[in-house]
Amino acid sequence: MLKFPEKTQIIFETLKNNGFECFAVGGCVRDMLMGRTPADFDFTTDATPKEIARCFEGYKTIDTGIEFGTVAVVIDDDVYEITTFRLDGDYKDNRHPDNVIFSKNIEDDLSRRDFTVNSIAASSDGEIIDPWGGIIDIEKKVIRTTGKAEKRFSEDALRILRALRFSSKLNFNIEQSTKAAIHSCKDNLSSVHPQRIKKELEGLMLSNVRSDFLFEFTDVLTAIIPDIEPVINLKQNNPHHIYNVWKHTLAALENTPEDLEIRLAVLFHDFGKAQAHTTDSKGIDHFKGHQAISASIAQRELSRFGFSSKLVNNVVTLIKYHDERFRQGDADIKKVLRIIDTELFFKLMDIQMADTLAQSEYKREEKINFINNVKKRAHEIVDKGECYKISQLSVNGDDVLSCGYKGREVGEVLNILLNAVISQKCDNDREKLLYILKNKILI
Repeated sequence: MLKFPEKTQIIFETLKNNGFECFAVGGCVRDMLMGRTPADFDFTTDATPKEIARCFEGYKTIDTGIEFGTVAVVIDDDVYEITTFRLDGDYKDNRHPDNVIFSKNIEDDLSRRDFTVNSIAASSDGEIIDPWGGIIDIEKKVIRTTGKAEKRFSEDALRILRALRFSSKLNFNIEQSTKAAIHSCKDNLSSVHPQRIKKELEGLMLSNVRSDFLFEFTDVLTAIIPDIEPVINLKQNNPHHIYNVWKHTLAALENTPEDLEIRLAVLFHDFGKAQAHTTDSKGIDHFKGHQAISASIAQRELSRFGFSSKLVNNVVTLIKYHDERFRQGDADIKKVLRIIDTELFFKLMDIQMADTLAQSEYKREEKINFINNVKKRAHEIVDKGECYKISQLSVNGDDVLSCGYKGREVGEVLNILLNAVISQKCDNDREKLLYILKNKILI
């Protein structure tokens, strides 16, 4: 028997006391049946939106989708969406039904939902309503559409991506007819607004990333990110690689920690190779400058999806530096730490490790050891407070002003001093730096 949190009983009891049915529905029921803690709780009822609002007149209510029968009720800081039992009309815009028909039958409401595992309802006393076999599919670990797959995906193509996300999140297989419809209906995704895709892409990237699963749905991913197409079969004929660009990308993704910036950076990190590709006289492939091209692609696409400017900038920075080789040791480590913050630097290390693990065995152990050493040394630099930022210099802007520099010169001089310290041309010693300033030795 399912046990609902105490606060949700307010929803059940308020509607019941006013003569209406009420069921928890969708993902919360699915998660509870799987022994998971739901992120939120949604409800469905035979009360109309006006009746729902009247029942909860003592609480703050929000008309989140009243034309489709949905009213949100705020209890303390928690928001609960309550939707009237309904049947949907045609979906001419591939997103919303043209009209809805309110119903008094819970099974009507469950029949319009996306997947069987989300088409299960439960009353407060544990009664389960499962007309589409969602519980069996949970037990079999299967994602299956509620009703005919082509119809569900033509109503709202975003459900295609939701199927992939649920499959990855829950580690479920996708049922064969549902899978076939995903492939045949993928072009419908062109009608979905990019900012709606953002949520599903984010969810997919933060799920259980499996390279073989993502490869199987390359056509779907290409439908939302066309820049994948040129790299799907792009060979990398050089000692460092065993996969083509797309398979390498997916293999690298599989080796990443669950972090959205890292995974988006790895997803986009080699897309620029299609434009940068050259082959030398020995038949060896090169991709000089692909980092900047990949970063530009990522900036365009992630901005189109509506990701925050902070996330976009961080992902772009990680892509720009994903091939940094730190050949000058401490000097290069400090230069990169100077440009990107500490947290981003260690994300860069995770990306370089994932990238290396998805390459050939050629010098792999050497590369892994080098990455680990760079990471260790960076931790030491940060922990010991070694100088890699202007704020860590033993002189400041006032000192520079006192030596006769003005305006823009102050920042320029501080940068010159920092570069000198980082490159070990001089120590971060106040007296020595003041001497340099007064005598204009490096300026």
